[in-house]
Amino acid sequence: MDINWANVFDWQILLKCFVVAGILCVIGQILIDKTKLTPAKILVIYVTVGCILGGLGIYQYLVDFAGAGATVPLTGFGYNLAKGAIEAVKESGLVGAFTGGVKAAAGGIAAAVFFGYIAALISKPKIKK
Repeated sequence: MDINWANVFDWQILLKCFVVAGILCVIGQILIDKTKLTPAKILVIYVTVGCILGGLGIYQYLVDFAGAGATVPLTGFGYNLAKGAIEAVKESGLVGAFTGGVKAAAGGIAAAVFFGYIAALISKPKIKK
């Protein structure tokens, strides 16, 4: 039984996903190499930019174009927080601004805590000078 892989995968979608996520990673690497910003500060910048662009509705265009290439990186996490907060505000008012983002991103938050703990156990972090 032969499988026609061209029908299984949409190579155009995979390429767009790879390119967009790659560009986000390249920007982060350039910030690490060319500035004195620590990876933690870059993480905060990426999440904040994703949250702002998500709140303004701009990031949705990137998600529609690149799919997981836009939702998996850190900017996608910020976008998810903003999207969850906006939807929760529509449902439950001002309280939703505080609870919606956390509910929408609960899986990502749990994974970050778990894998961060594992990484801390097996590595020796260094402070950037």
